[in-house]
Amino acid sequence: MNMVSKDIYLAAQLVYNEEIIAIPTETVYGLAGNIYSEKAIRSIFDLKKRPLINPLIVHIGSKDQLEDLTTEIPDLAKKLIDKFWPGSLTLVLKKKETVPNFVTGGKNTVAVRMPNHPITLKLLDLLPFPLAAPSANPFGSISPTSASHVATYFDKKIPMVLDGGSCQNGIESTIIGFENNLPVLYRLGAIAIEEIENEIGPVSIKNFEEQNPSAPGMMAKHYAPETETLVVSNIHDGINYYRGKKIGLLLFNSKISDDSIMHQEVLSLNGDLKEAASHLYAALHRLDALNLDVIIAEKFPDNQLGRAINDRLKRAAASKNNLNIVNQ
Repeated sequence: MNMVSKDIYLAAQLVYNEEIIAIPTETVYGLAGNIYSEKAIRSIFDLKKRPLINPLIVHIGSKDQLEDLTTEIPDLAKKLIDKFWPGSLTLVLKKKETVPNFVTGGKNTVAVRMPNHPITLKLLDLLPFPLAAPSANPFGSISPTSASHVATYFDKKIPMVLDGGSCQNGIESTIIGFENNLPVLYRLGAIAIEEIENEIGPVSIKNFEEQNPSAPGMMAKHYAPETETLVVSNIHDGINYYRGKKIGLLLFNSKISDDSIMHQEVLSLNGDLKEAASHLYAALHRLDALNLDVIIAEKFPDNQLGRAINDRLKRAAASKNNLNIVNQ
């Protein structure tokens, strides 16, 4: 059987039988399993080598399912649901006791979203249970935005990748929770914080938490290539520092004229941050496959989706090998 398939009914049968499959969403591909199956959820953690304290996002196919998972939905959360679901927004809400602790990292909250991908929405509609679906990659490595990325990571380790094409948004969902009824951003993502604040007013940011994360994606080293990665404000300083090495560049909107560069990836020739975000992980996958000595990434404008891109690049570069002197 070809691991990559468009057969939604086979996908439904596999997860119904407590198997793990990969599913497409508009953000990244996820490793999906029945949230009520301890066997399935443990398989996800084992396959990803993900810390058990790191909660999983529960994916639902309709807004009505939220009532099965949560004890209360704050008014501000309802406003965000009305505006952004289905879409790239995850909400962290107080969970019902029926939601297993092994899905939530032992916490009394559950992270939930309704993805905006027609294939996965149809799959969820076929199932009598929601799916937990963290990104379909080994913990800490570059997230997958195509079926082939997943197949490379998990060849023969999962029975199926449900092929939904390239992910439209290309970075993970924005995660919002509520502390003392006030909104808190736990992860920058595919919906800019400015868009969130347009709906509900000021949101505090708390997006690094190493020991006991409130939500997925909060650990410092994450989304990382195998190749040493550096984020710089001045790309020429980085090139000069590594001159004579095999250098790859990750750039926003224009190439650099320098014969010493082995390969360059430009994320948006139009300078469009949404387009750049959608191309980010695919570009990192390509650079990481080239056996480079270093990937030098240009720091993005620190507004709108540029903040989320910078967040991912910062975590990709969070290695003790990297030079803080350049990495400003």
